[in-house]
Amino acid sequence: MERNLPGGYDSYDPQEGELTNIRRILVGGLCIFLAACASGGQRAGGASSDATTVVVDNMALLDMNIYVVRGGQRVRLGTATGLSKTVFTIPRGIVFGATSVQFIADPIGAGRLPISETITVIEGDEVGLRIPPR
Repeated sequence: MERNLPGGYDSYDPQEGELTNIRRILVGGLCIFLAACASGGQRAGGASSDATTVVVDNMALLDMNIYVVRGGQRVRLGTATGLSKTVFTIPRGIVFGATSVQFIADPIGAGRLPISETITVIEGDEVGLRIPPR
């Protein structure tokens, strides 16, 4: 019984079928690899733009080293220059979900160490911290 294959194929070559399967596997693997690489720099749910910031309004003459404290861990954010406003980004590892934090303003060249009350911060919040003149 002789059958004509559609598309003008007269015969079947087993080696060609194996090559086609290998090509399919390679192309599929390449697609998966490229999809994984393309999304590697983004966080789930688009959270990459949810930076938590603190705006420090330093009304004192002295420059201040600003720290954020969470559960006994103190992380330096930077230096707030006297008589100016400075914006710091709180590291992602500090704030996740609703997190209780405190801020320390350590004046450069003075002995006092003011610390804020405990506040609850959520990712993406902008916190205001005012340092009064003394």
